[in-house]
Amino acid sequence: MQTTTMNITKMTSLVVFFCICFIITVASMNGLVIAERVFKVGDVFGWQEPGQNSSSLYAQWATRNRFQVGDSLSFDYKNDSVIEVNKWGYYHCDASKHIVAFNNGNRVFKLDKSGLFYYISGTPSHCKNGQRLLVEVMGLHHHSPPFIAAPPGYLAPSPQLSSGVSVSGTLGSLSMALMATLIALLWSLA
Repeated sequence: MQTTTMNITKMTSLVVFFCICFIITVASMNGLVIAERVFKVGDVFGWQEPGQNSSSLYAQWATRNRFQVGDSLSFDYKNDSVIEVNKWGYYHCDASKHIVAFNNGNRVFKLDKSGLFYYISGTPSHCKNGQRLLVEVMGLHHHSPPFIAAPPGYLAPSPQLSSGVSVSGTLGSLSMALMATLIALLWSLA
């Protein structure tokens, strides 16, 4: 009788452990557990007018990154501005119908929805020389590589693989390992 009670207690503990692990794994794989990231625009270069041979600096930077809903863009700059504009304003370096404008030297934009976001410098010559940024923000369940439109005449390098693919593979492997462990333990109790 005591052995049967001990086996039932062990089995109940294992089932509870499995259920908790399964819920955590499923939540992680379905985007319910979100790691928000802050991207410093331009990395070390920051937000400034690119040099003469670097007009594609921000287009290249955007293709190297993968943006998800909940991430943020941090613009660090001096004696300049950052302006969120629509598509037309981006391609024509026109800030007259801006969405929002800042010139305080440091601004963080929260990417709160999927879609395209357009940013330009408030100095028209800086924008025309390449100080503009277009990012595509993926929805929570979007798994294809990002498509970032570059300025006309620019051929962007192929996007790098997202680290999200290997994370999903690791979570899937963890889930399988947990199930195999549970089955082995239940088998040993029988």
